[in-house]
Amino acid sequence: MKVILQQDVKGSGKKGQLINVSDGYARNFLLPKGLAIEANAQAMNDLKNREAAKQHKADVEKQSAVELGKKIAGKTVKRTAKAGSNGRLFGAVTTKEIAEDLQKQFGCPIDKKKISLDADIKAFGTYNAEVRLHPEVKVSFFVTIVEE
Repeated sequence: MKVILQQDVKGSGKKGQLINVSDGYARNFLLPKGLAIEANAQAMNDLKNREAAKQHKADVEKQSAVELGKKIAGKTVKRTAKAGSNGRLFGAVTTKEIAEDLQKQFGCPIDKKKISLDADIKAFGTYNAEVRLHPEVKVSFFVTIVEE
């Protein structure tokens, strides 16, 4: 019997998956406990619609990430900082500060956790940074630290 799982079932499959199980298992366990529904025409249509909606949402998220990436790609974010002797900064420039500067300078709201730096920023200069906007979209940009 073909059923569509309503919840994850250990050993059988994940929620929303169409599986083929024995009639007894379906009638005596899955259906009475509400873990699955019978795969009739209505249920199959609903499953297809849910999958199409999920795919559309993923496509829209990727497209918005690509457009946001175009705003940032290859740009240079400037940050001023105070320094002590030998051009070393008091502390380091963090991804949180870089995310704030991206918001101020380019109007791009980026989560600090999505920014990765090649090296710690503890001195003046230009550094390479990368933003992971989507699992398939990575964008590189530069961070320039200048003296106040």
